[in-house]
Amino acid sequence: MSNQVEYRVLARKYRPSSFDQLIGHDTLVRTLSNAFNSGRIAHAFMLTGVRGVGKTTTARIIARALNCIGPDGTGGPTMQPCGSCDACRSIAEDRHPDVIEMDAASRTGVDDIRELIESVRYRPVSARYKIYIIDEVHMLSKAAFNALLKTLEEPPPDIKFVFATTEINKVPVTVLSRCQRYTLPRIPLDTLAAYYGEIAIKEKVEIEPGALALVARAADGSVRDGLSILDQAIALGFGALITEAAVRDMLGVADRGLTFDLFENVMAGDAPAALAGLEVLYNGGTDPAMVLQDLLDVTHFVTRLKLERTTEATSAQPLADGQDLERGRALAAKLGLAALARTWQLLLKGLPEVQMAPHPLKAAEMILIRLVYVTDLPPPAELIRALQNAGAGQGTSGAIPSGNGPGPRAEAPPRPVAIQGGGQAMAARQAEPMAASALEPSAELSLPRPMSFHEVMELIARQREAILYNHVAAFVHLVRFEPGQIELRPEPEAPRDLATRMGQFLNEITGQRWMITMSREPGLPTHKEQMQAAETKRRAEVSATPLVQALLAAFPGLTIDKIIDLEPPPEPALPVELPLEPEPVEAVAVFDDAPAAGLYEEDDPGPFVAPVLDPDEEDGDA
Repeated sequence: MSNQVEYRVLARKYRPSSFDQLIGHDTLVRTLSNAFNSGRIAHAFMLTGVRGVGKTTTARIIARALNCIGPDGTGGPTMQPCGSCDACRSIAEDRHPDVIEMDAASRTGVDDIRELIESVRYRPVSARYKIYIIDEVHMLSKAAFNALLKTLEEPPPDIKFVFATTEINKVPVTVLSRCQRYTLPRIPLDTLAAYYGEIAIKEKVEIEPGALALVARAADGSVRDGLSILDQAIALGFGALITEAAVRDMLGVADRGLTFDLFENVMAGDAPAALAGLEVLYNGGTDPAMVLQDLLDVTHFVTRLKLERTTEATSAQPLADGQDLERGRALAAKLGLAALARTWQLLLKGLPEVQMAPHPLKAAEMILIRLVYVTDLPPPAELIRALQNAGAGQGTSGAIPSGNGPGPRAEAPPRPVAIQGGGQAMAARQAEPMAASALEPSAELSLPRPMSFHEVMELIARQREAILYNHVAAFVHLVRFEPGQIELRPEPEAPRDLATRMGQFLNEITGQRWMITMSREPGLPTHKEQMQAAETKRRAEVSATPLVQALLAAFPGLTIDKIIDLEPPPEPALPVELPLEPEPVEAVAVFDDAPAAGLYEEDDPGPFVAPVLDPDEEDGDA
């Protein structure tokens, strides 16, 4: 048989045995040090954090610190356990009878906790404190937590509990309130890289700084995960220099420079170059989902650089090298925050598509194409401004000036149409020029002066007072209206302060005093009843048109969902001597339950839209 000693992985070999060896948890160490020095040691500790940050290791160090007796056997609780006494050695070797570790992931029931509670009654065998370390405590059942509560609140003086969990939100608040909670944060990337470099020196391994940075990034704040990756990288190198390229191939991570090239091509709108760059990364062994994650990292990196106040700051990426910073700052100078935010959103929404797609590469290509063509779209604010300027400057033009070549020729405005596409129906009409009065500052600054109760309701709706609008519309009957004075009859269900709220609203918005009085006279129907009656009348009128009648007869079960106006409010009548040409389309009726397979090309066509024609229109015009 071979006498070769069994190899111990780095995560076990370099597990900290004292608080001094912990990295990235200075707040925890300082708090516990003060507690030990002042004698204010809690009876229960709750350690929480992501996997691999040292929760169980810290629990074992706490157990050693509480039970250490020193080399001479006369010491007390200390933050620097000696490591040589019987208690320290037996706890380090997981054989101390008074330090009980329990995995709550495998022992979740109330019977396991009852067994623990029974053992709490007995004093420690040889140590100063009997310590219970429960890992993944959030896995305990509700009954188990309830059984533990009383003991956890009033334990014997020589009993200590140390809990560890990665999902603190699943631990009942009744348990949390009985513990001192310590959150172990993710370890910073630069701290991890320096720590792994020290271990590489101890292991007599040569590794490039870029490779250490890759290992630290892949660890994602977890010391144990990074040590496992470093162990794998050492095995990959097998005595030779461990290069950054070798670690990239091992992790399947794209080259940073190629990722920047891909990002630049996407933001420049060069679709062929972007697809070629994706193909290079894919052929190099990088997963398409990883490519999108790298693009998300670059987007965040460039966005942070754009927001940095000084050129020396590198908080956007602590491990960014000089080339990354140079390229990132160049991109930040050229790109706007709106474009970066839009790129982030599209990549974030596209990542699940790639992960779930049957062909991830094809899905990633479509997402890059989507990004390329989105870069050509103007921001919404500029598009609206261009529409307004085009409408105000050329009332008869239906195009937006592009700035290239002569201006568009004046054409008659097209008639309103009903447009159906993409499985959805919508009514679209020509954008109307903004009224000249709306552009005048005096008109914008003038206060509203409602001259009817209907205008009052419109004013409430425009101010987005939804609760007030609903109460007035449903529970109020108008008896008499005059500007500045309204007489109403409320329903019994109306709020008692409705008149006061309505008066305060009108006083503030109109700038004049309004008097709201209550009456017992019947008054008119409520605003809601009037709107319902008008809608019923309108539906009856639309249903009586020849085309709708024909549709209802041809497709039994067809119902009108809503009626959309395609025409603006009517203009004042022109002189009688000028002939008026009737507009053929005044509204569209939108139907639910679109019938008859074969009428649409898509499976989900959405509501059916039919133009409502003037009853007097001739068939030929229709």
